[in-house]
Amino acid sequence: MTALTTPVRDGAHVHPIRVPRAMMPSSEAVRADRDHREAIIDIGSNSVRLVVYSGARRAPSVIFNEKVMAGLGRSLTATGRIDDEALARGLRALERFGALAKAMGLDQIRCVATAAVRDAANGDAIIAGAEAMGLTVELLSGEQEAEAAGYGVIASIPDADGIVADLGGGSLELVRVCGGKIGQRVSFPLGVLRLAAVREGIKDKAKAKTAVTDHIKKLLRGADWLQEAQGLPLYLVGGSWRSLAKIDIEDRHDPLPVLHYHQMPPKSASRILRLIDGMTPEDLKAIPGVSSVRIPTLPDAALLLATLTKFLGSRRLIVSSAGLREGLLYQQLPDDVRAQDPLLVAAKAEGSRLSRFPEHGRLLDKWIAPLFADDDAAAARLRMAACLLSEAGWAETPDFRASRGLEMALHGDWHGIDMEGRIIIGQALYSCFGGGTSLFEGAPAGVLTAKINRAIRWGLAMRLGQRMSGGVELPLHQSRLERDGNMIRLHLWDDAASLYGEAVQRRLKNLSVEFKCRFEMVRDA
Repeated sequence: MTALTTPVRDGAHVHPIRVPRAMMPSSEAVRADRDHREAIIDIGSNSVRLVVYSGARRAPSVIFNEKVMAGLGRSLTATGRIDDEALARGLRALERFGALAKAMGLDQIRCVATAAVRDAANGDAIIAGAEAMGLTVELLSGEQEAEAAGYGVIASIPDADGIVADLGGGSLELVRVCGGKIGQRVSFPLGVLRLAAVREGIKDKAKAKTAVTDHIKKLLRGADWLQEAQGLPLYLVGGSWRSLAKIDIEDRHDPLPVLHYHQMPPKSASRILRLIDGMTPEDLKAIPGVSSVRIPTLPDAALLLATLTKFLGSRRLIVSSAGLREGLLYQQLPDDVRAQDPLLVAAKAEGSRLSRFPEHGRLLDKWIAPLFADDDAAAARLRMAACLLSEAGWAETPDFRASRGLEMALHGDWHGIDMEGRIIIGQALYSCFGGGTSLFEGAPAGVLTAKINRAIRWGLAMRLGQRMSGGVELPLHQSRLERDGNMIRLHLWDDAASLYGEAVQRRLKNLSVEFKCRFEMVRDA
């Protein structure tokens, strides 16, 4: 089916948009992927990390994540080598991670190394040590590192159009992304550990800051294509950037403190720099999620962000929780799997774990769609995601179903969705699970009332479908919804009319009240 952007009108009829099946894996594929597990061991300049993924290949879930701040790139600028302490710590981490990966019985283990191992005179010691443990290390070039980071953002934000900035301990990668493709990319030796070496020995704080800023600008000017990429969004990848975003979230008292797709205006970069300049290490440690081991490098990370944002004239800053590791996974996918929608894939996988039959969410969306013929493609996609998740709350006790659905939408590890989308799906599930027809308590401001009202109607329609069908397939095939002017009709096959009980009538009435319509049940021969 061809993806549509507006409803199709044919005379007096309006045909609702449906999400193409190719955007989601089959139920069989979801079941087959459920037990698939693979890991990436990432030997970075700041940390060595093991991340284990499971589930749908297009939207894998993280089931284990551990890092050791080995600091392999700490002495690189001064000596050109990984110091003995960092080397020993890194090898101990690899030994543990290798043993864990083996114990987990993973389908695939991939071990990669980046700037510190690539640039250090003794980087081969890490590679040799890992190989002695049975780990084969892929040494990524700067271009490969940049490419993987870019694909990580594309995997998580398919419509990304801007510059990806992946900041590590040893390097900064900048990548142009647009239309699901990678463009120009460059790697700079501007990692947070290397910036600290630039200011070393300069006692005057202002002069040290000027020296670091001048160093950053000098290197950035060496990439001519950056001059042609002015005014684009800047997608932030890496633990240091995420720590800065946490500071921003805390300072703004953000009611939805989710890092992925957290957006900031460009002036936030200089504001965060000023905030950090006025904070003690104890102040920073008190901010939820800010790791104490990153605190010494945060001033340089903030200075780099402020300088980079101004140099590029970035129009907004967007945090991506996906980066190099997710990009490596995405690169190995076949084209048909890459083309799938990460939000819908993840929603289907989550919903299918608790659904009463495999295709319930998709059929429920098809069943309620005639009431929402004016939904555009973006709205239809969110509606589908809500329907796919509509079974996930039934395992909860009734009093907590609405809050469970809301929590799942707002704080789940979803990709391919912004904050507004989370709120809309959350409202739909809240209403579906009995939360009522008002905006959920504590909802962040900024979402249009019309979008919230539409989500409430989705939820009530889903609630009707759930009750009428009993969570099984056949009743959805034996009935249909119709909206005709100010009338909502529930059509039932003649031999299925007994499905129209008191509870169904009550939910049909509640739905029609929200639409400001009358309602009736019609028996179809």
